[in-house]
Amino acid sequence: MKIGIDTFACDGGTSGVGVYMMQLLKRIPPSGSRYELFGWEFDRFTFSEVSPNWEFIPQCFINGKTPNVLWHLFKYPKFAKSRGYDACFFPAAHRRLPYGSPCPTIGVVHDMSAWWGSRKAKGYLGSLIPLVLPNALRRLDRIIAVSGWVKQELMELAGVKESRIEVVPNGMDLSAFHPRPRNEESVVLIQPFSFRRPYILYASRIEHPIKNHITLINAFGIFKERTKYPHRLVLAGGDSNGADKVKVAAATSRYRNDIFFTGHFPSKNLPELYSGADIVVIPSMYEGFGMGVLEAMASGVPVTCARAASLPETAEHAALYFDPLKVEDMADRMITLTTNRDVYRECRTQGLKRAAAFSWDRCAERTLAIIQETGGGGQ
Repeated sequence: MKIGIDTFACDGGTSGVGVYMMQLLKRIPPSGSRYELFGWEFDRFTFSEVSPNWEFIPQCFINGKTPNVLWHLFKYPKFAKSRGYDACFFPAAHRRLPYGSPCPTIGVVHDMSAWWGSRKAKGYLGSLIPLVLPNALRRLDRIIAVSGWVKQELMELAGVKESRIEVVPNGMDLSAFHPRPRNEESVVLIQPFSFRRPYILYASRIEHPIKNHITLINAFGIFKERTKYPHRLVLAGGDSNGADKVKVAAATSRYRNDIFFTGHFPSKNLPELYSGADIVVIPSMYEGFGMGVLEAMASGVPVTCARAASLPETAEHAALYFDPLKVEDMADRMITLTTNRDVYRECRTQGLKRAAAFSWDRCAERTLAIIQETGGGGQ
């Protein structure tokens, strides 16, 4: 069998989808089916370390999201036919997807935020997405949803038949994210950053309102007022839609000197950043899969998060929950985690157990089996 793998929208291996792609490629055995990557010319060497012997076919030579979407709609079918693929795999099917294909197709849907976000949040093609995406998703032969929440959205929003969707959760890299010894140093040095302990962490792109930073900033103010603790709030992530509003909220906070924006933060240094935090707060109103929850838990850091979207499914009983729209509720959970050591220790213990339940090996094994089955190669 010859399988084509679409590397567009994997963000050079740095985003959540990129990490997913890297982890999957590491686990594809060298024997068996012949795999071939296609994507941006500038990504030619991005995946060479994990797939050094696979051919990479550069495509879509006009940079930009819109030209790439149009390439998938109009150029992909001819390309796939010319390469003789028995099946094509789309690891970012919620962002890049053909409308038709000469071979069976398998897509991974990490979230459905493009469907229900504001026009600005939808970004490229704006309001066309609700028109194109459902039909394109329904044309896929198999869909892998990263959570039960996403599966339900696929059925309700896109009208995909349940029989064509399988939930295959993401994994957790426990070799990177694990508890680290806490020394007596008051500062965590991660070049070029210096983080003074203790700090509360939220690692996510700065996007308003979906990531809910402003509510967190306001809850942090209540936390500081009530506890008088020296904690800082670290917001690690690059700017996205509405970041200017988040920056204004931080600048006008009474505790603005204790709020720190890192900007884009290197993914390779995230484990150290997590392990140095006192607690992690995840106020997001929408997540297709709670990867940040698991990264914190695997690092031995207690988590409080929003009772929203897939977060309760990911964290189960290992986190404290709050209503993402109620600032007092959020602040109360932050205070509980930092003042009640019994709750702190229980969340830490349960979090480590929960994170250990997610395996990239299992994720890759089932994903590759689905690709083989769909392409006609069997188990």
